[in-house]
Amino acid sequence: MLARDDQTPLRRTPLYDLHVSLGGKMVPFAGYDMPVQYPAGVLKEHLHTRSSAGLFDVSHMGQIAIRPKSGKIEDAARALERLVPQDIVAIAPGRQRYAQFTNADGGILDDLMVANFGDHLFLVVNAACKEADEAHLRAHLSDDCIIDSLQDRALIALQGPKAEAVLATFCADAPAMKFMDAGPRKVDGIDCFVSRSGYTGEDGFEISVPAGDAERLAKALLGNSDVLPIGLGARDSLRLESGLCLYGHDIDTATTPVEGALEWSVQKSRRTGGQRAGGFPGAEKILAHFDKGAARRRVGLRTEGRAPVREGAMLFADSAGGEPVGKVTSGGFGPSLNAPVAMGYVPTGLSALETKLFAEVRGQRLPLTVAAMPFVKNTYKR
Repeated sequence: MLARDDQTPLRRTPLYDLHVSLGGKMVPFAGYDMPVQYPAGVLKEHLHTRSSAGLFDVSHMGQIAIRPKSGKIEDAARALERLVPQDIVAIAPGRQRYAQFTNADGGILDDLMVANFGDHLFLVVNAACKEADEAHLRAHLSDDCIIDSLQDRALIALQGPKAEAVLATFCADAPAMKFMDAGPRKVDGIDCFVSRSGYTGEDGFEISVPAGDAERLAKALLGNSDVLPIGLGARDSLRLESGLCLYGHDIDTATTPVEGALEWSVQKSRRTGGQRAGGFPGAEKILAHFDKGAARRRVGLRTEGRAPVREGAMLFADSAGGEPVGKVTSGGFGPSLNAPVAMGYVPTGLSALETKLFAEVRGQRLPLTVAAMPFVKNTYKR
């Protein structure tokens, strides 16, 4: 199958044949041929993940190892801190942390997960950015570290309240893991990397598995009647309900972590007055946003009616007239809430909860209210 934009052949994950055999509706996504849904449909897949367990193929994402040439993990952590505003040194062995690559203007090049595997760091980056991310790491870290792109691995996510019980039958260590624990684990006898994390707001696990073992492991997990395969459509509605950013939509190269409401992800050690304050790209602007505030902010939005407000809709302070004050960056129907949800950017002065706004949809201005995120309470096991 060819991609619609540039007519280059779409790549396939190691689970492509399994998706087709399960009736997956395949669509182009980040250069890959991926299942947007299965015969059950997006609504049922979404609700099944919230009530039971869903299996997602996220093998299109990039997996990268950073190995310190000195053999000291702290050297790799300090090297990576030159590219991200997070405290990487403080990630304990067997733990992981959410981070962002920033640019000289304080914008976000990509968001990623960073795990400490004891003798090296393990990164998971977004599919559309993975080649650029790898080049960025090689350009800036090669003096201190070996950058190893793990292209022979698949990545699957098992998410939902029954994920622990399902995985426990294949991985005895799973129940003891807490949210953001990560490291090598045996799963059904296969050497995997397992983290207790995901992007649905539910408890769950992400499993990095050798490509040649991926289909066998996926089939074994799907053999449990509590598990359904879940496509990209439900993955998007799940993360939206959970208030989680989609890179290239809710955050991008023109958004700082403070504007993106991601302050929680930047530890005090990297902020003004911290032990290793600054020293990352765009630090001057990002730290100024921490100290003095940013002019705009990502917020959650709830509509009063049933009509979803989609990405790109302009936001206004008044029901008629005036210039736009912001824009919706993600929006759709929230199946768990049986109501529309959205997020977008507004001036900080209009970002307080319960602030009334209007979105322009097909020439009409629909009333919105700034709402707390996540829209659906997360169920992480801490």
